[in-house]
Amino acid sequence: MARLKEIYKKEIIPLMIKKFGYKNLMGVPKIEKVCLNIGAGSAKKDTKLLDAAKRSLALISGQQPIITKAKKSIAGFTLRKGTSIGCKVTLRGERMYEFLDRLFNLAMPRIRDFQGISLNQFDGRGNFTLGLREQLMFPEVSYEGENTQGLSITIVTTAKKDEEAKELLASLGMPFKTVHSS
Repeated sequence: MARLKEIYKKEIIPLMIKKFGYKNLMGVPKIEKVCLNIGAGSAKKDTKLLDAAKRSLALISGQQPIITKAKKSIAGFTLRKGTSIGCKVTLRGERMYEFLDRLFNLAMPRIRDFQGISLNQFDGRGNFTLGLREQLMFPEVSYEGENTQGLSITIVTTAKKDEEAKELLASLGMPFKTVHSS
């Protein structure tokens, strides 16, 4: 069993029941899935960028990404319907917990001048989206002179409120910014 999943079952569930007063074990929020997305808009001119994004996403997630295509044509972006514009992966189960463990404990400490994650990135329904400028902080990805691309990570939880989701993610080890009161 993944280390974070074990921590969730043994420590976090009793903590959440005590803090929020859930009557049922199934009412405790849990992480449903993690979606990783790389938007390579410049790939419409150079297909090598899309291949590099697909390779790096496969290394980071441990799973083969799917290519996302434009749903409609947009003249302002010189984009045609059906053009490949990025790639995405959805992680569930053991892979999801393994990825989150690597993200919280290996990748985030490698971010330069890292002071924590902002609490403003919740969507109001208990889901959290994190945008990274580059994916070089992951130890699996090596800098080979390729263009670095951004990475969007969405953590979907079963929590009804942002406060519950924040408590869940913080107890799993997500390094949020601490608010200093003076």
